[in-house]
Amino acid sequence: MKLGLLTAPFPDMELMEVADWTASAGMSALEIACWPASGGEARRYAGTSHINVDGLTAAQGAEIKGALAEKGIEISGLGYYPNPLHAEADHRDEVIGHLKKVITAAGVMGVKVVNTFLGGDRTLNVDENWARAQVTFPDIVAHARDSGVTLAFENCPMIFSYDEWPGGHNIAYSPKIWRRIFEEWGADVGMNFDPSHLIWQMIDQTRFIREFGARMVHVHAKDVMIDRDGLYEHGVMSTGMGWQIPRLCGLGDVDWADFFSGLYRAGYDGPIIIEHEDRDFEGSDEKVKRGFLLARDVISPFIK
Repeated sequence: MKLGLLTAPFPDMELMEVADWTASAGMSALEIACWPASGGEARRYAGTSHINVDGLTAAQGAEIKGALAEKGIEISGLGYYPNPLHAEADHRDEVIGHLKKVITAAGVMGVKVVNTFLGGDRTLNVDENWARAQVTFPDIVAHARDSGVTLAFENCPMIFSYDEWPGGHNIAYSPKIWRRIFEEWGADVGMNFDPSHLIWQMIDQTRFIREFGARMVHVHAKDVMIDRDGLYEHGVMSTGMGWQIPRLCGLGDVDWADFFSGLYRAGYDGPIIIEHEDRDFEGSDEKVKRGFLLARDVISPFIK
């Protein structure tokens, strides 16, 4: 396993600066955020562009990989997390166009994984969204396959704010949908697994890893805290609003010993990438770094 971080919380730092700090902190992998360099998405921890994928050449890609390798850093994957099943067709076309550019860039660079979302229209039910996915994704999946890239969907419901409520912006959150995904596209796709999203959905982590561990090609290390007062106040019908609190590893309810035990039993030996969305450790690069270091110290004993 390789321990590293997702670069999204450092929008104002150059990639090589992030790499220098990551290496100095004893970590050896980066998932590189690749939103459009021209800007656009403004939600928290989205919009960072540490590689401009527009027209990226093989020589440019090799230069980036080489410079990172000299620092002892490997690329775990390129990350771009839009909503390809958005209600508006123009928005879908725009983000899918960029997703394909990210996939092309990964292929050019020899990076084997692109992390993204399946997406979802919050006003549609799961089956209606799935029908849209069956039309939307075959071309994207084929492009990834032809580029030598595995498309890895994250298991995040994407429901953190009321503009995402009630259905969320990503339907790839439950075992039912994951079985459909793998039945539909087989080995051409994989899972970017984040345990935090299971906790507040009351999905058994041990069972989930046992069923899907062999299909995990990338793993995020992020915690979540269930605010029991918030849950009491809002109830489960609020779908997490007001009581699911993203935290750094060790500050929430994820059982990290069980998590790593499950991954090792499943044969997973890939990257473990810390994802930072903890409001208690944001507001400056120094606070963000402190949060990453705290998470590193919690989970690094499990990584050999």
